[in-house]
Amino acid sequence: MKQLVATSRRLAVIIAALAMTYACNSADLQAADANRPNVLLICIDDLKPYLGCYGDPHAVTPNMDRLAAQGIRFDAAYCNQAVCAPSRNSLLTGLCPQTLGIYDLQTNFRQGKPDAVTLPQAFKNAGYRTENLGKIFHVGHGNFDDKASWSVPHFRGQGDYALEENRIPEGTREEARFTNVPEQKAGRLPRGAAYESADVEDEVYADGQVAAEAVKRLAAAAEKPDEPFFLAVGFVKPHLPFCAPTKYWDLYDPAKFELAKLRKPPEGAPEFAPTNWQELRQYKYAPESGPVDDELQRKLIHGYYAATSFTDAQIGKVLDALKANGLDKNTIIVLWGDHGWHLGDHGMWCKHTNYQQAARIPYIIDLPSGVRAGEVSKELVETVDIYPTLCELAGIDLPYELDGASLAPVLNDASAHTDGVAFHVFPRGKLLGRAVRTDRYRLVEWKTPGAPAEEAILELYDFQADPEESKNLAAEQPEVVAQLREILAKQPEAKPQVVAKKGQGKGQAKGKGKKKNNRPAAAQ
Repeated sequence: MKQLVATSRRLAVIIAALAMTYACNSADLQAADANRPNVLLICIDDLKPYLGCYGDPHAVTPNMDRLAAQGIRFDAAYCNQAVCAPSRNSLLTGLCPQTLGIYDLQTNFRQGKPDAVTLPQAFKNAGYRTENLGKIFHVGHGNFDDKASWSVPHFRGQGDYALEENRIPEGTREEARFTNVPEQKAGRLPRGAAYESADVEDEVYADGQVAAEAVKRLAAAAEKPDEPFFLAVGFVKPHLPFCAPTKYWDLYDPAKFELAKLRKPPEGAPEFAPTNWQELRQYKYAPESGPVDDELQRKLIHGYYAATSFTDAQIGKVLDALKANGLDKNTIIVLWGDHGWHLGDHGMWCKHTNYQQAARIPYIIDLPSGVRAGEVSKELVETVDIYPTLCELAGIDLPYELDGASLAPVLNDASAHTDGVAFHVFPRGKLLGRAVRTDRYRLVEWKTPGAPAEEAILELYDFQADPEESKNLAAEQPEVVAQLREILAKQPEAKPQVVAKKGQGKGQAKGKGKKKNNRPAAAQ
């Protein structure tokens, strides 16, 4: 009996010691979680760098401007493909479209990489609460959200139009496409208005609802300081239709907008390289064929700026809530536009090209440390660089090899540099235009994936001499072409478009990864 009592006492001591150790470890883990940086990822659809902080003379964007003043603004940032779904795939998988083999809106990224671990999924696996509001993944045109990436269901605002005259009971063709109505039905629906100015509150529109929900989520996050969060907030505007409350239209005098001077494709460019901007033609007021007259051009430009200011105001509400809840001191903020937009330049509208106005994006990173606050970086960066950057800043291992490179060294040290090149693509039928951008040049190599290099059709633009991309210089500067093609040749061959197979895309990857080392030194 004494032996049993003694044994029991020893067990009690051991259990107590283990409990104390567990309690200490739990406290340490909680403290560690509390010190892990939160992430606020702000994604904006169709936003080109027409912002005050990027030097635009018209833009009224005080909230994005103050974010740039707090963080680092990248002046030479490029998307990996100038269309919604592939660009967002690049952000969220860390892989370029030519690596995934997905260049369209319809094909889900898991068809190209079933075992993909997305950026939010990597944070979720590391113990973060991950949430998405608004447009993060491209949902529509047959594509859908990725449930594996998030801790809670997706929040999506509702409401394209506020004015009764623009609300169509059966819906418009574009509303239908964004809710995955089959194309054979959506294409028969009427065109919706290309723009709208309504004297309504912000929350009548979807982006206003998204901002209001983000404010609530941040207040809830403040109640759980031991649970780090990854909050992705996506705004649709300034995507078509250009709908915004009247007060944002009133910020601008349309007479002051300058219409594009260059209204034709670059001299010597392949006939297929420009876009025919069918996206705009899906909306009422736009011509179903032919050019846009000057009056409508001015109205569309006015609408684009008004929609941008509307989104800027919603971003301000989110930033204010972050600070009001004391979360700004431990939150990394990334502001990213998924691609640019043609506003009449080269006679084009919308995105869907490899040209500068479609490929260049706003890109701001604000670190809670305040290091390099208000600085401007001229380093060439891409969308795919965001995934490895955030993982390094949060101390999270990469799940597999990525196409991008972490910008953490550049964020912390003004003397650090990237590799001096950026890559992007755009398809035209069976051809794929692979582009390489340096600080001076852009070369585009058009060919079918897998075809011999000598079959390629080439474009070359010199931004030092011709910032408007008015003339294709490929035939005149063979030495520069050869140097830039050598850079492209060291990249893996682009995959052809994936043919989707039913049931694919549900796997999850495991293990650590690293950046692919495929990027050579650049031409000037």
